[in-house]
Amino acid sequence: MPLFSRHILGALLCLAATAAHAQYVWIGPNGTRQYSDRPPPPGTPAGKIIKAPGRPAMEPATSAATTAETPAENKDAARQPTLAEQEAAFRERSKARAEQEQKSREEAERRKRLAEHCAAARETQASLDSGIRIARIGPDGQKTYMSDEEKAARGEQVRRALQECR
Repeated sequence: MPLFSRHILGALLCLAATAAHAQYVWIGPNGTRQYSDRPPPPGTPAGKIIKAPGRPAMEPATSAATTAETPAENKDAARQPTLAEQEAAFRERSKARAEQEQKSREEAERRKRLAEHCAAARETQASLDSGIRIARIGPDGQKTYMSDEEKAARGEQVRRALQECR
């Protein structure tokens, strides 16, 4: 008998505990959250009641635009993309990322080649402006020196190349 009474006492305590959790939550007239074990005052709009016993908690509507949505829009918003759609979106993102990385690699390579070209042009310009004799090895393997006219023509080519570097 005492075991039976303990079970009854335990069941009553469980029922009392669930009644203690029966809380109402609503947004009051001054915009603050109100908590109570009693229902909100009569005149509180249903949209401002966040939680009532027996009803799941929900966030208050923050704007009229969210309440003006049609049921079809709500279905679309709640619909999760299928696995195939997720995979297709992932592949698109991966492809776009790969293309972007390829473009950035090509741009970096182009800038590197331009920097090397500009450095070589500056060296050539410095050699031409120094006034020293510039020797070249001809196709027959003989050393020949540049004439003043050849230096001037080469200097003009180098100046045009340096214009692209700026």
